[in-house]
Amino acid sequence: MAKKLWRRPGSIAPLALRSLFRRPATTRYPFVKWEMPDRFRARPVVHTENCIGCKLCVRNCPAAAIEIEKVGEKAFEARIDLGRCVYCGQCAFSCPKQTIELTKDFELASFDRASLKVVYHAKPKPAAEPPAGPAPESPPPQAPGA
Repeated sequence: MAKKLWRRPGSIAPLALRSLFRRPATTRYPFVKWEMPDRFRARPVVHTENCIGCKLCVRNCPAAAIEIEKVGEKAFEARIDLGRCVYCGQCAFSCPKQTIELTKDFELASFDRASLKVVYHAKPKPAAEPPAGPAPESPPPQAPGA
């Protein structure tokens, strides 16, 4: 059918005229952002304050895109190479503490490969506050010249 349409000059004109009055089949992507579905897998984000350093994510990553390094007492730093990551989600599924989360951010294009290597630094743990007790008594204020 398609071959016959192209053999006669002008036979495509009715099809072209019909398509002038239809809505376009494509979206205006860069100008109108597309809403991703709920379970869409894109940029992984690591919440290092929850990390226990088991390195299950490192072992389960098929692209070897994750590195975990101990930087202090119960503090770990995660490095993810987004240029190597295949966004399969194995790291997030295997983490026992749900430290890794897959976001909907898929616009990762870059001119520099170094910018695709993301480091998630360990956040310092808050210092323990002293126990709340009675406030120390201060001497009563004295009048000047007394």
